[in-house]
Amino acid sequence: MPKTTILDDLNAIRKIDRSNMLSFCVEAAKHYENAFKMAKTVTVSYPKPKAIIVAGMGGSAIGGELLKDWARDTLKIPLEVCRDYSLPAYADENTLALIVSYSGETEETLSIFLEALKKKCMVVCISSGGTLTEFAEKMNVPHLRVPSGIPPRAALPYLFIPMLVFMGKLELASNVEAEISEAIMIMRRVCEENAPQKPLRENFSKMLASNISGTVPVVYGFGLYRSVAQRFKQQFNENSKVPSKWEVFPELNHNEVVGWERKESLSKCFSAIILRDKSEPEEIQSRIEATKELMLNKIAGIYEVWSRGEGRMAKMLSTTLIGDFTSVYLALLRGIDPTPVETINMFKRRIAKTGTRDRILRELQALPKTHV
Repeated sequence: MPKTTILDDLNAIRKIDRSNMLSFCVEAAKHYENAFKMAKTVTVSYPKPKAIIVAGMGGSAIGGELLKDWARDTLKIPLEVCRDYSLPAYADENTLALIVSYSGETEETLSIFLEALKKKCMVVCISSGGTLTEFAEKMNVPHLRVPSGIPPRAALPYLFIPMLVFMGKLELASNVEAEISEAIMIMRRVCEENAPQKPLRENFSKMLASNISGTVPVVYGFGLYRSVAQRFKQQFNENSKVPSKWEVFPELNHNEVVGWERKESLSKCFSAIILRDKSEPEEIQSRIEATKELMLNKIAGIYEVWSRGEGRMAKMLSTTLIGDFTSVYLALLRGIDPTPVETINMFKRRIAKTGTRDRILRELQALPKTHV
């Protein structure tokens, strides 16, 4: 059977996608809507912070990156995403610390949760349960318990949308509800247009997956789409089980482009996906077109993904959803179940032997039971 026909064979899809990762793409709009409703039930009554830190790893951290890009042109205070064991030195009682761990067991995130409590940060937690939720409840820390049993990368709606809602509750962002509503409406269309029932010739994500199959996808974003490009890369890694990379305009024109100077067999191993916007700045548009000219006939192919909608959230999430669909379809083309991530699980088992997590738990147990 030719590879491309697999994507139009629903029985073949079900046999390969045994854990049904594709369903999280098809039902994405529903999950974003549910996440929005759930987040509105959480009470967050802190004063306005002077800085925001989103702490998380992997699929639990990318929501912070999306939040950072979404808020960049309107937020009047710094926002940083922290993927580490410790907080930056400036974190204090004036800092809002959004602690995000889908499992509630992420070692690095629990370490930052501990430090945020010690530093008297304004802490809010998001998780599906586990140690993080246990201690948030014990210490009376505002927290949202999201649905369990979802691969963390597929739980993006529940890890990202609540942070937007909390920003609105603290009057750090406006028009949150309107932006989320438009995004959900646009995503419903994207879900229908890219669903497995849509044949390859009418399905953008299937076509993109087929075009980049057998290459290393390189994803280029800019501005609002910096984190979206990063999400594409991560989804290709975890769902498709392929190496991938991401870069951002205009920075990539000062280094990355030199890698495409020569037409040779190595460069033909790569394909480029460029994230576009009908309202992109003229200076970015000119850089994109010049970069495409430079890369033409030197790499396996150049493809564009255009955002949908008018608001920033709709543009970001409609594009993100195309990346999610494409990464799953690419896994199916490769005959790989997209859900298992055994390499990550192996690392977790090895790291567990260091005793770091046990130390963190002991220190959490020793803290006062009420967070002030």
